[in-house]
Amino acid sequence: MIRKSHSGIIISMVRVSMLLFLWQGVGYGQAKTDVSLFMKRRENVQMDSVASASGNLFNKLGHHGPAIENQWYGLRLYFHKKAAIDLYSKAKPGLELREKHWYPDKEEQRAGWGADYYKVGNTVGLGGIKLWDGKRVVDLHPVSRRSANVENGEGYAVMEMLSEGVSYKKEKVDIMVRVTVYDNRREAKVEACSMTGEPVQFVTGLNYFQGLEVLKGENYVATWGIHPEDVAAEKVEVGAGLVFSEATITEHLDDGKQYLYISKPLKHFAVMVTSCNAREGEMNSFESLLKEVKRLASMEQ
Repeated sequence: MIRKSHSGIIISMVRVSMLLFLWQGVGYGQAKTDVSLFMKRRENVQMDSVASASGNLFNKLGHHGPAIENQWYGLRLYFHKKAAIDLYSKAKPGLELREKHWYPDKEEQRAGWGADYYKVGNTVGLGGIKLWDGKRVVDLHPVSRRSANVENGEGYAVMEMLSEGVSYKKEKVDIMVRVTVYDNRREAKVEACSMTGEPVQFVTGLNYFQGLEVLKGENYVATWGIHPEDVAAEKVEVGAGLVFSEATITEHLDDGKQYLYISKPLKHFAVMVTSCNAREGEMNSFESLLKEVKRLASMEQ
């Protein structure tokens, strides 16, 4: 079954079970990506898609929206006006979200499960998408409808969120945000599409807090340190990086909470994000994060 949007952007969902069977079968090794989307009242029932006319299922969905993961970290898209991207960090490689639903208890975290060390607050988080109307940042809200889809394929996992009827420069636009993680690759890809066909100015960015180490380059920004998060068992240094094509960016902003990057008028916009944390066995320092971020940045130049 393939669900088509009105402008032809599609996402295929039915192949998931077959691809998982192949990926986990003899000769293919263990799956290294997965998806998770469920209602809190039915936490054992996974869904392929969900929709809301209000655009707000934040308190009804497990982990507040769709989520995806590879062996190193998980990402979720908040299903409400913020539409931010949040991060789930892991101590060791593996898949965790379907079993622990983003929030292992404190004993489990100390025993080696992952945790939510990253705090988004009132920001775009790690590479989230908003719009720019020439004077201010515009949330993907209010909407006439918001929907989300997830798909796990052979070597990748993807989540999409479509915000329809967003007011933008006296018009209504439909914006699709797609986030993809890959097995054996640290970077995730964040894409934004103007589904109504008109170019728009997208906004993305990376949030920060006082005391974090920060390094900004021509087409990247990276942070490292302790976030003021209070849901994890321990305080752990976490790193995050955002990489973009400088050719697509027209303006940089710092509002005191996040570094924002405003695109030129575009129909399609893409950035890469990545992360690691101090509990990991190999990539566990700001230096190792920067090495990876600079490698990704060199690919965008």
